Amino acid sequence: MKPASAERATNARFWVLVFAVSLAILSYVSRVCISQCGPLMMRDLHLSQEEMGQVFGSFGLAYALFEIPSGWLGDWIGPRKVLIRIVLWWSAFTALTGWMWSLTSLWVTRFLFGAGEAGAFPNLTKVFTTWLPRRERLRAQSVMWTAARWAGAVTPKIVVITLLFMSWRWAFVFFGSLGVIWCVFFMAWFRDDPHTHPGVNAAEAAIIGEAGRNASGHGNVPWGRLLASRSVWLLWAQYFCLSFPWYFYITWLPDYLQKYWKVTPSQSGTLAVLPLFLGGLGCAFCGWISRHVTRALGSVTTSRRLLASTGFAGAAVLLVIAIHMHTPVAAMVAMGFASFCNDLAMPPSWAACMDVGGKYAGTVSGSMNMMGNLAGYAAPVVGGYIVHGEPARYVYFLYLMAAVYLLGTFCWPWIDPVTSIDEQHA
Repeated sequence: MKPASAERATNARFWVLVFAVSLAILSYVSRVCISQCGPLMMRDLHLSQEEMGQVFGSFGLAYALFEIPSGWLGDWIGPRKVLIRIVLWWSAFTALTGWMWSLTSLWVTRFLFGAGEAGAFPNLTKVFTTWLPRRERLRAQSVMWTAARWAGAVTPKIVVITLLFMSWRWAFVFFGSLGVIWCVFFMAWFRDDPHTHPGVNAAEAAIIGEAGRNASGHGNVPWGRLLASRSVWLLWAQYFCLSFPWYFYITWLPDYLQKYWKVTPSQSGTLAVLPLFLGGLGCAFCGWISRHVTRALGSVTTSRRLLASTGFAGAAVLLVIAIHMHTPVAAMVAMGFASFCNDLAMPPSWAACMDVGGKYAGTVSGSMNMMGNLAGYAAPVVGGYIVHGEPARYVYFLYLMAAVYLLGTFCWPWIDPVTSIDEQHA
């Protein structure tokens, strides 16, 4: 047998990225499909825009409330058990969405769907913190979020095609069945600690290095240190500002296109691809350019601050430009590039959670995503009340979203995205 130093490293850790990417895709398909089905659901269930806004918001509210418990649970018992529970739960309530009969039943089902899906990305972040050396983590986040955005981008068109063959009710059953397949393969392959995985040899274990120490068994979260961290509070604030406008793309966008711009459902499905597709490009671009920016500036901290701040500012400007466009295509191109800028801030945000959280990455990322999904609750509800059945009022909603983006720009200069909470209080 060759000594470990001469042994060629296995690549089992890259399968972790495959599972993360496929789960991100399923997550976005399951949550985005309701936006395209929304007009049909409003018609069949006799729902107003305010009521549909409450349904959209119920997901964000539940997702926010259960983010920290689910992230903490991954830190305590390991992400394997938690992710299996998450996917089976959300698959069940995705399918049940197709059989709801009233505002109340639909609201409760989407709330329980959000409760089930909460914690997926914090636990995937925990997996990255455990399985990947630090130098590979931001790139892994950018790949995962690119896949998630692109899944969301193609979902409207997939739903339009699906609805040619089945009702919106059976479409939810179909999309809900996909997660069960993922669980079977994940349960058979994944281990919380990479050093116990039979596919990881000594050479790859050496590459993973100390990351394996971030495995399960860290349920005693130092809440005092976490709450005393300025960077943690600002990560929460900027993620709220990032998510508030973004949720428009997966909730009200089809309604905006069909009622404000008077396009057909098929045209709406095509145009709705742009924000999430270009958002995915933003994630990929950030993952690629961050290494070059870091090398040029000589600082990971400055690089992350610059990319995220630029993203927020650019998104605000481009959203205002979208308001003043005179055709739906031009408006959606501008909105698409606003989403591109939005997602320049995604990899730095989640990479900061991994570095600031350390072995508590599940809890820190869960708390950040909680704030993002409180925005996911607020944005569609506020949007429903602003528009109030008058499509011309979508302009006011878009101006509000641009202002929220601008607020996010001012958070990042004060965030330390690399120093862990343990080191901050050492």
